[in-house]
Amino acid sequence: MTTATAPAHRSGTARDRLLRAADELFYAEGINTVGIDRVIEHAGVAKASLYSTFGGKDQLIRAYLLQRHELRKARVERHQARHIDPRDRLLAVFDSYAEACADPTYHGCPFLAATGESRTDTTVREIAAVTREFTRDCFRADVERLGVSDAEELVGQLALLYDGVVVGWQMEADLVTVSRAREMAAVMIDRAPRS
Repeated sequence: MTTATAPAHRSGTARDRLLRAADELFYAEGINTVGIDRVIEHAGVAKASLYSTFGGKDQLIRAYLLQRHELRKARVERHQARHIDPRDRLLAVFDSYAEACADPTYHGCPFLAATGESRTDTTVREIAAVTREFTRDCFRADVERLGVSDAEELVGQLALLYDGVVVGWQMEADLVTVSRAREMAAVMIDRAPRS
């Protein structure tokens, strides 16, 4: 396995190599800490490759975060696809996060880390908003299928609980936090008034 200090695997297009290097370095050390020259060196490409492919660091950060979002989206959708019952599908969102946390290479939410580093960066805020809306959308359809009388209220509560477990894990790195959040979600779902 490639580590954050070893050069990124040197196969693939310059774009692939740059994105792989950015993912390794940005995730391990932070988007502000890692300079563009370091990403270029890690990828083993010429500086011109970065600028012709991404235009600069901002667009590379965007591509890195969008790739992380797509990976998260695929993981959540895979967990939800295992279930038909809307309640189980809602809880599967928390199961997908438990899977991420159980991975030894996981050391926190990349969107939370990037947002914390770049509070005013519009690129980071834009992609963070995309992933937050995806979280709400993961809950919305199945909450509505349950016939909850105030669907948006429960969607908001589940999204807030999900945000809380992401931050909680960041602070404690404890899978018990994730299982407790799932249990709390089940109680919220079961107690939500139906139409």
